[in-house]
Amino acid sequence: MSFFRSHIVAMTGYVPGEQPQGGKLIKLNTNENPYPCSPKVRASIGRVVQAGLQKYPDPSATAFRMRAGELLGVGADQILCGNGSDDILTIVTRALVDPGEHVRFAQPSYTLYRTLAEIQGAKCHVINYNSDWSLGPDFTQHCDKLRLAFLANPNSPSGTTLPPEEVARIADALPCPLLVDEAYADFSETNCLELVAQNEKIMVSRTLSKSYALAGIRFGFLVAQPHVIHELNKVKDSYNCDALSIAGATAAIDDQKWLEQTRGAILATRSRLTERLRELGFDCVDSQANFVWCNHPEHSAKSLYQRLKSDGVLVRYMTYEGWGDGLRITVGTDEQVDALLGLLSFL
Repeated sequence: MSFFRSHIVAMTGYVPGEQPQGGKLIKLNTNENPYPCSPKVRASIGRVVQAGLQKYPDPSATAFRMRAGELLGVGADQILCGNGSDDILTIVTRALVDPGEHVRFAQPSYTLYRTLAEIQGAKCHVINYNSDWSLGPDFTQHCDKLRLAFLANPNSPSGTTLPPEEVARIADALPCPLLVDEAYADFSETNCLELVAQNEKIMVSRTLSKSYALAGIRFGFLVAQPHVIHELNKVKDSYNCDALSIAGATAAIDDQKWLEQTRGAILATRSRLTERLRELGFDCVDSQANFVWCNHPEHSAKSLYQRLKSDGVLVRYMTYEGWGDGLRITVGTDEQVDALLGLLSFL
C-alpha cells in the first residue's frame, strides 16, 4: 500500500550531477564557476550575519529586483526571485499546468523539465532536436491541452543557441507560454530579454549559480510582463529567498567589473578547450555556455567518463533515450583543463 499519488510513485525523479564530498577530484561536471565569487558578495553576506538572522527576509527581494531592473532595463515589477532558477521553473509549472494537461520541451535538454511536468501529473511532449541542434515545426504544433513550453537557450548539454528572432517566431506560433531558460546566457553572444516586452507569452529565467559563481547560495529570477509576475507571486513560497542569498545576489550583480573579467577568462579557456579536444579527435559542438559537449569516434563516452573519474577528473556522462550519449565538460580553470587534456592526450 502506498500513500503517494500514483504518478509520483511511477516517476524516476531528477538526478543531479555528482557532488562528491571531500577528496581531490577535479570537478568539471555540474557547470559551476571555477573562480571565487566577487569579494563584494562575501562582505555583504557578512554584514547580514553581523546584524542578526532572527527576522524574516524581504519576501519580494526588493533590493535585488530594483538593482537587476536597472541593469537589465526592465521594471522591478517584471522580476520574480527564487531559490535558484529551478525554483522559478517549479513556480511557473505549478501556476500554469493542471493534471492531465501537457508540457513541451526539446531533447536532449535539461531533464528537470520532465520531472516538473510529472510532479503535476501532466503529459510530456518531447521534441527531438535536429542534428544541427535546430528545432523543426513539431515544436510549435497545436495541442488543445498544451499549457507550457520550456526552451533552454543556451541549451544544455549542447551549449547551442537559437537566435532571438527564431525564439520570437516559436513563441508566436505556440498556443501557450514559452519559458526561455537562460541559465547560461551570460556566456552567450545573444539573449532573449528584449522579447519579453514584445510578447506576454515569453518569460525568461536566469540564475546566479553559473556566471556569478553563486551555486552555493541558490538564487535565480524570472523576467516577464508585470501582470504575469503578479499571478506567479501567488504561487511562490512566502519566503523563498533567504536574507543571505538576497544580500549576496544583490552584491554580485552590482559588481559588473568582476563579471566581465571572469566571463572573459572562462570564454578564453572554453575556446582553448574546444580547439584542443578537436585536435585529439573529439567531435565538439560550438558552445555558447560554460561547458563543451563532445564525443570521440573511437572511444565510448561512458568509458571515457569512467576512466577520467578513476584518474581524478569528474565530467558529466549523459545519455538520452532515442538520441544517444556524450560527455559534457565544464570549463574550469586553465590548470584544471590542462589536467583533463593531459589525461585525454594518451588516448
